[in-house]
Amino acid sequence: MKLATLRNGQRDGRLVVVSDDARRCIGACPVAPTLLDALERWSGVEPALHDLARTVNAPAALGTMPFDARQCLAPLPRTWQWLDGSAFLNHGHLMERAFKVPPVADFETIPLMYQGAADDFLGPHDDVALPSEADQIDFEGEFGVVLSETPMGVTAEEALQHVRLIVLINDWSLRAFGPREAKSGFGFLQAKPSTAFAPIAVTPDALGPAWQGGRVHLRLQTQRNGEWFGHPHGGEMHFHFGQLIAHAARTRKLSAGTIIGSGTVSNTDVNVGSSCIAERRMVEVLAEGTPHTSFLRFRERVRITALHPEGAEGPFGALDQVVVMALHESPQKSSAVLVR
Repeated sequence: MKLATLRNGQRDGRLVVVSDDARRCIGACPVAPTLLDALERWSGVEPALHDLARTVNAPAALGTMPFDARQCLAPLPRTWQWLDGSAFLNHGHLMERAFKVPPVADFETIPLMYQGAADDFLGPHDDVALPSEADQIDFEGEFGVVLSETPMGVTAEEALQHVRLIVLINDWSLRAFGPREAKSGFGFLQAKPSTAFAPIAVTPDALGPAWQGGRVHLRLQTQRNGEWFGHPHGGEMHFHFGQLIAHAARTRKLSAGTIIGSGTVSNTDVNVGSSCIAERRMVEVLAEGTPHTSFLRFRERVRITALHPEGAEGPFGALDQVVVMALHESPQKSSAVLVR
């Protein structure tokens, strides 16, 4: 089953069920007006949502409308909690070198994770408004899972039973803030602006064989200004999502709607490219002694999608965003002024 959230003038949008070919959709009201509402009542509404999925996929579907990803908010425009891991160890090792921080103890046995802002996610075609190019603007392509309520102390095996949806993410980053915040011991704050999501969230069964062992076995392809940047495979994830969930729930329960990210998809084979600029720059340093790939400038475009083995676009749709200069509303003036 595929779910999305359309703009309707409300902060949490309108939940729709999307056809398998992503050409049509059908409103989910009165089953559930929003995705967060559906997640909080999942056992009660899931059968009715599957009925809608069968309807929207029928040859002569009634009550459907064309699906337009440009009208989508993030599947969950806001939620209770957003936690991002670092489950691809190749990326972690490279970032240690990039940030010039000592190796983390138990790096291969205890997942790294930070808590991000969950109150203002970006939709798949929203402009990414940021204050300054000097902040070293970067993208980070990754997969994520959306949970039902998950009890404290859940095991890694039990945790996978709480995965309700799988999503595709661009965890935008400002690298200029990273080194100091990484060394502070308090985690990222200014280094992590609003996170963006592909238009469609899918249930695990909809991924078929691409969902195995708590990992998404698809390639994640990134393009920068229309040019290939990388397509590493999600199956190389060291910690699977069950382990990430169990880590997050070690000392507290997780509310329905909690999102947990995999961290940047990264492979040891440098020929498959990277899912973020910082990683490519580190590869360049190791190979050539100096980085030459620049961070993003305003008006640059980033497109991220998942790919099936045969090269077809995956089930999430695409993130296709342009970086722009942020506008700041001055409290003394009614007109917006540019942040420089």
